Amino acid sequence: MNALKNPKNKNLQLLLSALVVISVSFVYGGNPRVFMPYVFGFDVVAIDLKNILRAVMGLYLAVGGFWVYGIIYQKYCKTATLLNILFMGGLAFGRLVSTVLDGVSPQFMVGLVLEFIFMLWGIYNLKQFGSTKISSEN
Repeated sequence: MNALKNPKNKNLQLLLSALVVISVSFVYGGNPRVFMPYVFGFDVVAIDLKNILRAVMGLYLAVGGFWVYGIIYQKYCKTATLLNILFMGGLAFGRLVSTVLDGVSPQFMVGLVLEFIFMLWGIYNLKQFGSTKISSEN
């Protein structure tokens, strides 16, 4: 059996995505006053900016959590994969727009490439596994 067609690999895409996005959520919102100057080189003093960063953290935690839910409860795997495609594609599109309008960000170029890869991997998984009958045991 081709390794890419192994049904377990559909979960790997969601699991890796969840691990990265949940980890990044804590960088953005865990303690923005400490992390942002260290990671991105700007101070976070305004309460409104802290609020935005913590809202992003909450969004990332919710989305990453749903990907994990889709792994555990396979009847939600297709929906979780679709959400992953939209999320990763949206991030990649936003970074591409920023690259065109603002210039190349060496720090986020890796993110752009990985988000695009995860989007394509999700599309591949939907084509490979999206039409398969899923057990109703979960």
